[in-house]
Amino acid sequence: MPTPPPPVDALTEMEASAELKQLAAAIRAHNQHYHSQDAPVISDAEFDAMMRRNEAIEAAFPHLIRDDSPSKQVGAPAATHFAKHQHSVPMLSLSNAFNDEEMCEFDLRVKRFLNLPEAAPLAYSVEPKIDGLSISLRYEEQKLVAGITRGDGVEGEDVTANIRTISDIPHQLKNCTLEVAEIRGEVFMTRTDFQNLNAEARAKNGKVFANPRNAAAGSLRQKDATITATRPLHFFAYATGEMSAPPSDSHYEFLQQLKAWGFVINPHSRLADDIETALQHYKKIADTRHELAYDIDGVVYKVNRLDYQNRLGQVSRAPRWAIAHKFPAEKTETRILDIDIQVGRTGALTPVARLEAISVGGVVVSNATLHNEDYITEKDIRIGDLVLIQRAGDVIPQVLSVNVKARDGNERQFTYPTTCPSCGADAVRPEGEAIRRCVGQLACPAQSLERLYHFVSRDAFDIEGLGEKSIAELHDDKILNEPADMFRLVAHKTALKIRDGWGELSVENLLTAIEERRRIPLERLIYALGIRQIGQATSLLLARHYGTIERLAESARHAQDESSAAWDDLINIDQIGASMARDLSRFFTDPHNQDALNRLCQHITIIPPKPIASDSPIAGKTIVFTGSLTQMSRAEAKAKAESLGAKVAGSVSAKTDYVVIGADAGSKARKAAELGLEVLDEEAWLAFIKDL
Repeated sequence: MPTPPPPVDALTEMEASAELKQLAAAIRAHNQHYHSQDAPVISDAEFDAMMRRNEAIEAAFPHLIRDDSPSKQVGAPAATHFAKHQHSVPMLSLSNAFNDEEMCEFDLRVKRFLNLPEAAPLAYSVEPKIDGLSISLRYEEQKLVAGITRGDGVEGEDVTANIRTISDIPHQLKNCTLEVAEIRGEVFMTRTDFQNLNAEARAKNGKVFANPRNAAAGSLRQKDATITATRPLHFFAYATGEMSAPPSDSHYEFLQQLKAWGFVINPHSRLADDIETALQHYKKIADTRHELAYDIDGVVYKVNRLDYQNRLGQVSRAPRWAIAHKFPAEKTETRILDIDIQVGRTGALTPVARLEAISVGGVVVSNATLHNEDYITEKDIRIGDLVLIQRAGDVIPQVLSVNVKARDGNERQFTYPTTCPSCGADAVRPEGEAIRRCVGQLACPAQSLERLYHFVSRDAFDIEGLGEKSIAELHDDKILNEPADMFRLVAHKTALKIRDGWGELSVENLLTAIEERRRIPLERLIYALGIRQIGQATSLLLARHYGTIERLAESARHAQDESSAAWDDLINIDQIGASMARDLSRFFTDPHNQDALNRLCQHITIIPPKPIASDSPIAGKTIVFTGSLTQMSRAEAKAKAESLGAKVAGSVSAKTDYVVIGADAGSKARKAAELGLEVLDEEAWLAFIKDL
């Protein structure tokens, strides 16, 4: 089993960027297996864990979110053997929660967005989450005209002929007056029917399906609809796509309307008056799910009021008004044989438990993360302990607790190292942080290679022809040790051409690509340096604010004094907080980094940032919201401003363009008045952006 990655709070920019790239590729491949080929190669729990890891990294490093991020994607592209069909309304995926605390946080998050009191009851429609194949059914003048799979959420497969063979799906709606009605739901197969289908297949040496979900999807995607007609498929309706008119005022009323139109809805769906009642229904479903005829992997909560749903809208690939509460992962006990230290790519020391191999949820586990030294201390984890592990929420397993009663006196306490196992440099733990880090930086073999990978990556210097394998070879031969060495490779031209696997043409192309990168935009240079917490978006903010690398470096060095004007200027930049500012200051005050940057700058020409251009009159403007807003929540107001290209800051300064004040505005409103800034009340702000 692979060595576990460090916890998210231990990642730096380079580590986070590299792992997001790997996760994007892996999740894309697994989506293809699951949605397009009906042949998943990992369990749902493993896939959920990968998505959670991706979401956690993106939450910690929002500026690193990739264009191909799994958080922006739904499903997989449509298969080629069916005609493709565009969804008139995208078929979104759902965010996941894995415990009651996360569900309560979701409830509070929705209330904050809607500007509702925390104690106000908020009704939910609560429905079992069917493990099947999502389908959108389009009715025009009450007649079924199309059945489309989810696909990638924007475009799916036209399986209309096959859909018509499912008895649960009406060909014509009853008691419906809508010109257009898109009804969405899940095609599934019961466990008994699945077992019977596989038994028949084995008897005929035919294809055997791994689970009911795969059987349902494979049956629906038959090229010959007469084969689909022989398969025992069912359908539960639960959502809408395009509708020519709203069918009701609430989601639960809509479910009842679906029954009147001739659809089957899940009989275990309930209306809950508040989150506590919703959680009670979740527990009831969880306790009895094995008695159901079909597979479910959780419970879906949907804000019941449709006007609230419309206000909440969506974020990325998922609606803000719905969430899936997944059932907990399996847990089991095993023994810790040893504890090793993994040195992360930027120096984070992460403890890893080496376990007696054991199967958890069908996967053999031999490693588990221990997160950091505090985690080991708090749980009193010792080598030789019998521990409870689970595979949920992380890509790798984690140790939950120790079976203290099973101790026999042979267990050994683990001593956390104060030096780096990779290079021997000091491993220090900054005040207020949970992670111990190697200070060796470029001198540490565990770190220097990753810095070079990051430097040539697509969003940094983007040097084609220098892949990880080539960089590793040159690094091993002491040819590439720091970024400046990239631009000295021309001196090794003859030697490179005779290296195994290189060749004259590939070397010429590489050196040409390097020459093209001697002119580099400032924001790309800042990002390429791999400063902790500084991603693409923040690099651009810094580039626009300071204009040159010299001004940024000088200001960051002066900002080491947190009472200085340089510190105030730095933390007042939109999205730059104290922690990020300290990482910037540490980087530019470190003599190793200063020397490496100076050597690099001797080989490159830095292009200043381009000015912001937008049709919106508030694009590029800095806006501060303060006080209580009454017509929308702070989150809703911020989302609107950012959608128009504005930057939302948390503090007022002379560089603030507008201050929007609500009720009980305090010190920020006073400071805005002192600085003579333009101040708008909520009504004026809404009028200002009304037609934008």
